[in-house]
Amino acid sequence: MPKTVTAIAATRTVSATDLVLRWLVAPLVALLLLVPAIRAETITAHGISTFGQLKYPADYPHLDYVNPDAPKGGEISVWAFGSFDSMNPYSIKGRSGGLASVFFESLLSDTSDEIGSSYGLLAESLEYPEDRSWVIFNIRPEAKFSDGSPVTAEDVRFSYETFLTKGLNSFRAQLSKKVKAAEVLGPNQIKFTFNEGIPTRDLPQDVGGLPVFSKAHYIENGLDLEESSLTPMLGSGPYVLDRMEIGETLVYRRNPDYWGVNVPLMVGRNNFDRIRIEYYADYNAAFEGFKGGSYTFRNEASSKIWATSYDFPSVQNGTVVKAEIPHGSKATGQAFIFNLRREKFQDPRVREAIGLMFNFEWSNETLFYGLYDRVNSFWDNSTLAATGTPSAAELALLEPLKDMLPEGVLTDEPVSQHVSSSSRQLDRKALRTASALLDEAGWIVGDDGMRRNAKGELLEVSFLNDSQTFNRLINPLVENLKRLGVAAEHEFIDNAQMTNRERPPAYDFDIVTGFMSTSYIPGTELRQYYGSETADSSTFNKAGLADPAVDALIEEIINATTQEEMNTAISALDRVLRAMRPWIPQWNKNAHTVAYYDMYEYPDPLPPFALGNLDFWWYNAEKAEKLKASGALK
Repeated sequence: MPKTVTAIAATRTVSATDLVLRWLVAPLVALLLLVPAIRAETITAHGISTFGQLKYPADYPHLDYVNPDAPKGGEISVWAFGSFDSMNPYSIKGRSGGLASVFFESLLSDTSDEIGSSYGLLAESLEYPEDRSWVIFNIRPEAKFSDGSPVTAEDVRFSYETFLTKGLNSFRAQLSKKVKAAEVLGPNQIKFTFNEGIPTRDLPQDVGGLPVFSKAHYIENGLDLEESSLTPMLGSGPYVLDRMEIGETLVYRRNPDYWGVNVPLMVGRNNFDRIRIEYYADYNAAFEGFKGGSYTFRNEASSKIWATSYDFPSVQNGTVVKAEIPHGSKATGQAFIFNLRREKFQDPRVREAIGLMFNFEWSNETLFYGLYDRVNSFWDNSTLAATGTPSAAELALLEPLKDMLPEGVLTDEPVSQHVSSSSRQLDRKALRTASALLDEAGWIVGDDGMRRNAKGELLEVSFLNDSQTFNRLINPLVENLKRLGVAAEHEFIDNAQMTNRERPPAYDFDIVTGFMSTSYIPGTELRQYYGSETADSSTFNKAGLADPAVDALIEEIINATTQEEMNTAISALDRVLRAMRPWIPQWNKNAHTVAYYDMYEYPDPLPPFALGNLDFWWYNAEKAEKLKASGALK
């Protein structure tokens, strides 16, 4: 009998019991074999959300908050402070021109009516497993740079690799830890594989949000991301550089051949033919320029000007629209920031005492016409700000760190700023409290009325400033500090010096106004603003904050897999940061205060998280002609 027949015959001798077991076990084995396949299932989508679902389906025609029929044309012009000497926004050298990043697009882009969602821009789709350990981007075949050359996977990889070694430290510090490999799989397909042992929740969006520029143009023109340059890199964005007067004027022109005009994410956007930026060295001069029609849109930041100066004829006759437009955005984190690298600021009692001398209530009533609210939280004007005493979930994160935490974090409500009397510049109660704090910290008042430590060193505090509009805020604060016995001064410098002194490696300041920023779904960028590893290298960690408890809570936020876990960790971090007092928080307003010549229109309502005047507003040609005929515009 042939061998094969013998084998078959042998299988027929299996017992009935064995057969029953086989019938029972086989389906289970098959199911178990399927489990890895299910877990490794690849998701293909038009976008990605950190938590939950995307708002917009794959076949969405346009964003809800745009006018898809908005006309294209006209010019909008704004002002900028100081000057510029570079068109490279990714170098620490030089001061880049306003909107210098407008040339560049990314594989993914977010929207202004969602939190934590990104949709394909250069990428028509992305593929990733449930654990997000890697991501593949499929680049739209129609995507083009502004010179008409195609955007390829090689351009994406080259941009990523360039950011990995050059330019702002914030890019390279994080990219090197996140990405294991960037592989070109085809002309329009690139795969990013992430390092093991790190949270992957945000990584597809992190790499998908990197600016993409042309490899060929970069090499052919001898560009260097590290260096200041007036030759911009070539991008794929809807605007190109039209005209430049160094340090004075920038004009961007809408590319009539922009490849992405029909991409759903871009429909109804980029409506102006030109965006012009006029530079002014003086805030008041800039306002006079607006009154005279030298530029046409002003987002007013001066409460004094807003309250007292918008009575000029063009406002009275309706040529200029003055409007307060509500928004839902959280506070910007604007604050006086201590340079914690300086020994005199190591003691939190010193920082608290100095902060007590800022009388916000008097400033708001006397200088700001009651326009602002005081900021207390790093997530102010949002549901993420810490409130009340710590919850049980927060305590589970904070108690293991108790030996590293400031006093009261585990038991008290979060630190809020002192509420001073608005009736006088110097609040006497705040002065007494601050004086006691400095006495405890060893800064004693001498016969000359000045405070010195045991070494005989004066407590000297300098506020570095390059904006004349802040003079009226800083000068009273300096006067109050002098009454406290602090050798305080206001050091006014030009913006070029400011750029050099507040950035690494110099960090040459005591206190500077800046932004201690946060986001609604924070990720690894928290390390750039508040992490120990960036204390002496990041442009954004101006305070030089380096604290192990903060580092631990940052990792809890990054590792959170649900919205609830993340919110709890954010609240805990907010408590700790507020208790550490690395800042003197300033103010916030919950509305855009804008003025513009009556030739612009916008969707109503606006989305909660953007004003969008350069994005999805549009130009009314008929109204513009009437303004020009009247002589209201130059």
